[in-house]
Amino acid sequence: MKRGFFHSRRHRLLLCLGPGGVGKTTMAAALGLRSALEGAAVDVMTIDPAPRLLDTLHVDGAVSQPQDVDLQELSVSGAGRMRALKLDPKHTFDSVVNRYAPTRAMAEAILNNRIYRSISTALAGVGDYMAMEKLLELYDDPEAALIVLDTPPAREALDFLGAPERLLDLLNSRATSLLGGGLKLSDLAARAVLSAFDRVTGLHLLSDVHTFVRSFEGMYQGFAERAAGARSIVYGPECLVLVITTAEELRVEETREFVGSLERTGLSIDGLVVNRVAPPLPHKSGLKKINPPSLQKKMQRNWRDFAALKQRETAALRVLKEMLPAGATMLVAPDLGREPRSLADLAEIAGTLDTPHFRK
Repeated sequence: MKRGFFHSRRHRLLLCLGPGGVGKTTMAAALGLRSALEGAAVDVMTIDPAPRLLDTLHVDGAVSQPQDVDLQELSVSGAGRMRALKLDPKHTFDSVVNRYAPTRAMAEAILNNRIYRSISTALAGVGDYMAMEKLLELYDDPEAALIVLDTPPAREALDFLGAPERLLDLLNSRATSLLGGGLKLSDLAARAVLSAFDRVTGLHLLSDVHTFVRSFEGMYQGFAERAAGARSIVYGPECLVLVITTAEELRVEETREFVGSLERTGLSIDGLVVNRVAPPLPHKSGLKKINPPSLQKKMQRNWRDFAALKQRETAALRVLKEMLPAGATMLVAPDLGREPRSLADLAEIAGTLDTPHFRK
């Protein structure tokens, strides 16, 4: 496999972003496989809850740790190694607590607290923050040459990028301080309501929340440092940002909005990968040789439909070129004509990305 665009830069993180339904998960796996076959040690992590990536790589989605992908079936000499994992937010949050708790007893108190058990699985944003934590864990592994991160669809990906700051804001919010006992005179009414609720239900909610928040004292600095570390990686020079899309009209407009949103967050894209591009239009003269005439007419109708599709696709590619930021590159991946279901399919997709379709 030739070394092209993806080896013209030094990077340890490949961030795959884009609208839903464009093959982003497949492309992340294909690009990770490409680097592994060229000799690199690669980790591919998906935040997207869809199991397609792990199914294609033949690894167990119930396991929260990176799993080796067997590359032997591709019979490539000099290959490196590839691991894949699907994020488990609860398991990762538990690991964070164990890492930052001042004592083992404090860690156990947090892990066994029912408020924590609810927050670690249900609170909005926890999964995104834990993805950042897992990214840091993989990044700290000196043996990992490249981490490929498959993110959720566009709007959810923006939530992921802002997850560290949001969770820190939550942990330091006035509501948390209120429940934790940091009440002012004007807050006494709210505490009275919670206390009355506890007496009626017997749930001891206020006490549990108070214990939970107090147990995190002394750990906020660790969270803050990790949040800053995650941001520095994603927005740093070692991160290669790719937006995956297709040449469909709706996806083109979604991509335009998404690229603009990314730029407003301060994240510039390095490349745009247009997936599932139709093959070249065959020459019409070959249709004259088809018999019987009835079949020839059907093929001519198909040819006209395909020609119209290619015309729309060409126009879409032109629009995508225009929205590229300065210095970014556009690549195209042809449609395989089938759903990728094997390592060989992924390798075929990756092998088509050697030559930039357009560089701005």
